Amino acid sequence: MDWNKNYPDSGTVLGHPSQLYVLFFTEMWERFSYYGMRALLVLFLTAAILGEGGGGYGWSEENALELYALYTGLVYFTPMIGGYLADRFLGYRKAVIIGAFVMAAGHGFMALEIPVFFFLGLTCLIVGNGLFKPNISSMVGQLYKGEEEKKDGAYTIFYMGINAGAFLGILLCGYIGEKISWSYGFGLAMIFMVAGAIQFWLSKPIFGEIGAKITKAKEDVIDKVVEKAGSDRMKKWIISGVVISALVFILQRYLVAPEAINDIALKIVNSYVIPPLLFGSVIGIIGYIVTDPSLTKVEKDRVWVIVILTLFTVFFWWAFEQSGGSMTIFSRDYTDRSLTGIGATVFNTINTVLTAGALAVITWVLLKLFKVTWKNISTANIVLSISFIIIWIIVILMLGFEWGMFKGVADALGLKIDENVTEVQASWFSILNSFFIITLAPLFSKFWEMKIIKSGPVKFGIGLILVGLGFGILAFGSMGIPKGAETASVSMIFLVLAYLFHTMGELCVSPVGLSYVSKLAPVRLVGIMFGVWFIANFIANWSAGMTGSAIEAISANYGIAGFFLLFTGVCGVAGLVLFALNPIMKKMMHGVDD
Repeated sequence: MDWNKNYPDSGTVLGHPSQLYVLFFTEMWERFSYYGMRALLVLFLTAAILGEGGGGYGWSEENALELYALYTGLVYFTPMIGGYLADRFLGYRKAVIIGAFVMAAGHGFMALEIPVFFFLGLTCLIVGNGLFKPNISSMVGQLYKGEEEKKDGAYTIFYMGINAGAFLGILLCGYIGEKISWSYGFGLAMIFMVAGAIQFWLSKPIFGEIGAKITKAKEDVIDKVVEKAGSDRMKKWIISGVVISALVFILQRYLVAPEAINDIALKIVNSYVIPPLLFGSVIGIIGYIVTDPSLTKVEKDRVWVIVILTLFTVFFWWAFEQSGGSMTIFSRDYTDRSLTGIGATVFNTINTVLTAGALAVITWVLLKLFKVTWKNISTANIVLSISFIIIWIIVILMLGFEWGMFKGVADALGLKIDENVTEVQASWFSILNSFFIITLAPLFSKFWEMKIIKSGPVKFGIGLILVGLGFGILAFGSMGIPKGAETASVSMIFLVLAYLFHTMGELCVSPVGLSYVSKLAPVRLVGIMFGVWFIANFIANWSAGMTGSAIEAISANYGIAGFFLLFTGVCGVAGLVLFALNPIMKKMMHGVDD
């Protein structure tokens, strides 16, 4: 293989440079912390009024989902700013490290369960994620300079790391948070975020110039572009100021009435602050890009393709991100989660195979990485080894508890286990997405390399239709639930099948989208364009939470089935529109899809 001269040859793992797998595990721990906390957020906020465990803030479902919308939306807004700061000042590596430690602090604050620190923790997660998320994705693209054909496969493998972390985070933080202590669940997320940051920092020797601070020559080019768009820079500062003001506003309102959310404050922010921020940022970003005088005709066409694909990802993530909101509510209130006899045995067996199997696959990848990098980054590998030993211990204890083992340890932790009934925690279903990613990602990676389907827009269209079908399955399973019903006992199989279709759709959209941003964006604007890509997630996550907060109102009039069919219809139409646009977009890519 002809290696990029910007980083040393440290061997390959499964046909890709070992550096990809260092990024894989760094991202895995970050996603462990993010999804582990997110799995608990709505459940924790509503816990007290539902009589679930100790603690919780006693919020209504509507308010909890509105905060969920605000948090998950802003988490994907700040990457635009983080990408800009990395491009201009910090470099990708430094931005990733700073962001990781800020997020670790955020998880630590949340573990205290004190309202002022809880919301300070959410703020740290929003800020830290902005520095971390776009810049580690940018580093993946830098590893494949001159090897564009391998990027789709590389980003799919990287996406496997994302979902490995999500799988373990939801499983372990969710289990510990729901069954033992909310604080322990949030604290576990902090521990592995710190581990990921240290491991990445110690791996610096094998990255060479990849992700380092930009050179003076590159700075000169960027300066010329940015100075010609001074007014646009000012708009960015204004947008940043709005975000900070919104966070400060929310924080001070919660400090006034932390134990009972000030309903008016949250609705003011979601009704009058976020929408202008949302539309203003979209208009500002597009204006900044299309008026850039340094862009050639080919570059501008390709940037427009990124913008169009970004628009359609909004529809995908708007539907998909119901997972942490309305689908969690559905699993808690409308799904039969109590299992006895043979049903409990079957579930515990499946859960054991899923958990141990997934962790075994990730450990196998880890050992392959150790084999080729131990001499160069042994200290980083030791940190990674310790992290995995801790994970294995926690997993063995968790599975043992569910099989009625380690009773002394369970009693010491205050864990109440009914040997006759297995109660599946509401957050458990979210691990299915991650498990399906881990098992299906290698197959999709190989399938894309076969080039049977080469078109990015077609892949996106398929993904949208698949996620719509997933919601169609949920709608079918919910047809027997009366309008306005507060509880039901729908079979778990419908959620399982929905997550399977959602996952297949995700594999057609998310890793492919990251790859296309890397391939289509001008080199000098890669960080900013990744930030733009994540703006789609800002819009989608906020919209998803706000739509989810209306689940009671919609289901009262149209039933739960009607609520889910909304997503089936919108995503299906969006997928068909992308199929129709494919010939035009292919021309605008100027050979990238050939």
